[in-house]
Amino acid sequence: MGAKKNEIPMTTALRALKNAGVQFEILQYAFVEHGGTQQAASELGLDHHAIIKTIILEDENKKPFVCLMHGDREISVKQLARVRGVKTVTLCEPETADRHSGYHVGGTSPFGTRRQMKVYIEESIFDCSLIYINAGHRGIFVAIAPSVLEQVLPDTQRVRVAVTDC
Repeated sequence: MGAKKNEIPMTTALRALKNAGVQFEILQYAFVEHGGTQQAASELGLDHHAIIKTIILEDENKKPFVCLMHGDREISVKQLARVRGVKTVTLCEPETADRHSGYHVGGTSPFGTRRQMKVYIEESIFDCSLIYINAGHRGIFVAIAPSVLEQVLPDTQRVRVAVTDC
């Protein structure tokens, strides 16, 4: 169940954004289990392409990392493995993703993760004027300029790993 309207928890992600001194706006929506980015976009009246998923993956050495992708696109794990210089990468199981990030799947944010991880950002995200990304709790997004990603996240790399519309 998501946060009730007007009851916004102070997450580690929100603290990281505040500490960085960047501008952001908080948006709330009713989190629906397995509703995904399409449900959130529909409820908030936002462009699904501008909603950004935070996905936790691991390479064959079990080294975790993050990939940020448009809500209406999928990641090419083969291309991501090539970029990373490894044979394979896989999506983490929800429990593993939660352990690496410190957040629950459905509310995972790239900001303020429990474990510092490399962040691969789909290059076309920077073509958006404003993006919406989880703020560390199910049912809460922040609206930010894409430039904030590289400004606040310590270890990022722009990549082309989107394959198809969902």
